[in-house]
Amino acid sequence: MSAAPQWPRIATLGVDGFLISFGDRLSEPANRAALAFRAALDQAGWAGVEETSTSLTSAYLRFDLMSQTHAALRDRLEKLLSTRDWTTASLPEGRRLWRIPTVYGTDQAPQLDEAASAAGLTRDEAIASISATRVRVQTIGFAPGQPYLGELPECWDIPRQTKLSDNVPAGALVVAIRQLVLFSVTTPTGWRHIGQTAFRLFRPEADAPFLLRPGDEVLFTSTTPDKLENMRNNDPDGGATSEVLP
Repeated sequence: MSAAPQWPRIATLGVDGFLISFGDRLSEPANRAALAFRAALDQAGWAGVEETSTSLTSAYLRFDLMSQTHAALRDRLEKLLSTRDWTTASLPEGRRLWRIPTVYGTDQAPQLDEAASAAGLTRDEAIASISATRVRVQTIGFAPGQPYLGELPECWDIPRQTKLSDNVPAGALVVAIRQLVLFSVTTPTGWRHIGQTAFRLFRPEADAPFLLRPGDEVLFTSTTPDKLENMRNNDPDGGATSEVLP
């Protein structure tokens, strides 16, 4: 008898939640599955489900214990999981492609050369690689509206630093482990600061305070410090543009 597949896996989380995991490490298929399954949960509109969200490789739901039992909801989850291979599912509708102007290197992003060397690239090769790669918002976390984006080419499977940088500013683009993070606030980090944007990710005054959403895609297009400063002063989006993906 063959062993049951390890993924996906359903786990009880707290007294009123379930975590549906599609892997124990980041991969494009596992992230795709988490995003698609969360969208399917939202579309299903099950009574008693009060919240859904995603992490890098999992979907989460929280439910009203007065409306659903653990057993009944778990049965529903198992049936929905069995309807298809979620690792090949279409990504949710309504995603956007963002183009965000980025200064690479200079004193605004001082660790580009160090990161390029770790990736086995020259400075110019590193800029070309990052700026030409469309990366997906895999999850939002750590700080309000802050995206983790990937995956980058294999050469960017570089480790985090062994020591923290004291601070990187809001709009900083940092890299490690085939991922980019775009910071929404000023913060210490162990990731290398390779680019700087004027993009304001978190807008608490807006109806939708987080501009980027899981499943969106981003191109970090190269620009100059002078142009970025002009965009910072004259454009509330820091020169960023977006379009709905088909």
